[in-house]
Amino acid sequence: MPVNIQEILMTWGLKILYAAIILIVGFFVIKVLSKALEKAIEKSKIEVSVKIFLASLFRMTLKILLLVSVVATLGVPMTSFAALIGAAGLAVGLSLQGSLANFAGGIILLVLKPFVIGDYIEAAGYAGTVTGITIFYTYLNTFDNKAVIIPNGELSNNSIMNYSKNPTRRLDYEFGVAYDSNISKVKMVINEVLSRHPEILQDPLPQIRLGNMGDSSLDFKVRVWVNTADYWVIYFDIIEEVKEAFDASGIEIPYPHMVNIVKNQ
Repeated sequence: MPVNIQEILMTWGLKILYAAIILIVGFFVIKVLSKALEKAIEKSKIEVSVKIFLASLFRMTLKILLLVSVVATLGVPMTSFAALIGAAGLAVGLSLQGSLANFAGGIILLVLKPFVIGDYIEAAGYAGTVTGITIFYTYLNTFDNKAVIIPNGELSNNSIMNYSKNPTRRLDYEFGVAYDSNISKVKMVINEVLSRHPEILQDPLPQIRLGNMGDSSLDFKVRVWVNTADYWVIYFDIIEEVKEAFDASGIEIPYPHMVNIVKNQ
């Protein structure tokens, strides 16, 4: 009996020792290979989002191969192991349907490229700048510097508005003036403001038209085209400059008035 126990301990002890060595060396090799791959793809012209995805997929694949090697070293029959993995995979797949959907969504996003890192998008109820795209999640930074993590499955199955995709965007304004204002003068004043701003594009030309006769104002619609990167700077610039130009030209901007009538008995 002691001899059998000793043989078992020797046999399994050596297998466990070999498996532990393979595991330790394997993790070290994976770390070295991952760093080498990251350096190689950094020098390539591949987009940043694809680089991150490939690096994550490479590490995951190597870890799965390492696990198979460790199990084989322990002497587990590969047919039995494959059947066990299949059954476990089915159970895990059923319990991780969301994660698998996110994985598939990540592949779709990286292949179709509706957005890349650095784009400003609106999706899944959030708006922000894309800071990262991984296998399962996409990371955004909002205007007020909040970090948002969105599952890729949700992004790939819903509408995405990409504000950075095209090089130019159109700015739309509406300026209301009093009814006794001269239409030609108002258009001239607005046009002078637009022509002074160096970042406003002249192709297509800016449009200034009377768009609506409201209850208490004449509403002028103004449309200008700008480079996407200059959108918000120009947006606020024009509002401020038009207000100052209206004041300097004596053009009244209507606002609600309250009239009090005092009746003497």
